[in-house]
Amino acid sequence: MILTHSDTRERALLVALDQKGKNETSVDESLIELKELAESAGAEVIGSAVQRLAAPTAQYFIGPGKALELAAEGKRQGANLIIFDDELSPAQSRNLERLFGAKIVDRTELILDIFAQRAKSREGKLQIELAQLQYLLPRLTHMWTHLSRQKGGIGLRGPGETQLEVDRRRVQEKIAKLQRELEQVRRQRATQREGRRRFQWPIVAIVGYTNAGKSTLLNTLTGANVESRDMLFATLDPTTRRLPLTPTLNVLMTDTVGFLRKLPIHLVDAFRATLEEVQEADLILHVVDASHPQVESQIKAVESILADLSVIHKPRMTVLNKSDLVVHPGHLEFLKHGQEYAIAVSCITGQGIEELKQALAVKVWRTAVHFEIRVPNEHARMIARLHEVSDIFSRRYEEGSFVAEVRIPIRFLTEFEQYFLRK
Repeated sequence: MILTHSDTRERALLVALDQKGKNETSVDESLIELKELAESAGAEVIGSAVQRLAAPTAQYFIGPGKALELAAEGKRQGANLIIFDDELSPAQSRNLERLFGAKIVDRTELILDIFAQRAKSREGKLQIELAQLQYLLPRLTHMWTHLSRQKGGIGLRGPGETQLEVDRRRVQEKIAKLQRELEQVRRQRATQREGRRRFQWPIVAIVGYTNAGKSTLLNTLTGANVESRDMLFATLDPTTRRLPLTPTLNVLMTDTVGFLRKLPIHLVDAFRATLEEVQEADLILHVVDASHPQVESQIKAVESILADLSVIHKPRMTVLNKSDLVVHPGHLEFLKHGQEYAIAVSCITGQGIEELKQALAVKVWRTAVHFEIRVPNEHARMIARLHEVSDIFSRRYEEGSFVAEVRIPIRFLTEFEQYFLRK
């Protein structure tokens, strides 16, 4: 844990590597975000440093000379926590800890710590524990070899290796147990989704960069009471609420965990049960903090994760949130450029909320297809399925078949393709 006592904050020095054009975003932007992450975890940031190198070094990640310089600077400023902006290898962490005489944390470990602090539900805690153990497992060897060398090694090598194998097996067993429990969670979520589909209501997944205002928007639209605070990863657990858009059209709005640049792969894997809500959605609502200085790079980061989840081509709308904080109105028009649907809103002032609801109704309606269908009477199971998932506007029986004019969500089309008469 970064925060060790309620009244004592650890003093953190941030370190980043500028790999001469290889970084996905500017180092300055990444350091600003790292500072926010560190403060969210409870640390006091006392300084930062950047080194330009073509590639990380095997020993210290940064160059040896820079490492010695920062170790002296850290001791001078009383830093007891050194946070690196990229994931470190176990050997690099061990070498840096020796040199600095302070706790060494990389970006992945920092994010895992924040998630561990914020997780409230059983599902969230399971996901975080799994990610932490997956992060720990490859580091066990170096932890024990480091201990062996400190003690001299020869007399302790056998017991050390034995203990390492014991610890590795325990961690692997725990990982397997958590994976089984999360598989049960996935099945429960699938059952919940099937239950929601019985209402034939389209599903809208709210996604966006962390602290873009997703939970606040859900609260504003549906009257939900999801915790929303001005901090990174204020909420981790998905929440689903009904939103009436017209007298005859309801949608289910699902809030999801916030995205982040350099999101640890351990977290993406652990949160797959949650992220399936995005994959199952009929429409994705991408919430953007239009007032953020790095808004464009945040948009790209979210789109990259959506691509990784294979949902980038799903119907999508962009919500330019916090538009009341945008100083130059032309900036909103610039952000709208190239977006099929982009609406500026403010959850604080209410600006654009009604326009958003109207646009949602239009967009959701277009995520379904109207066509005429003919199903032979002997295919009773498919006729029952049609009643379950579609809106039926007219029906008749002719020539041993059930013929109907229907509106059906796109995600169910492949089930009925053989029965289409006219799209």
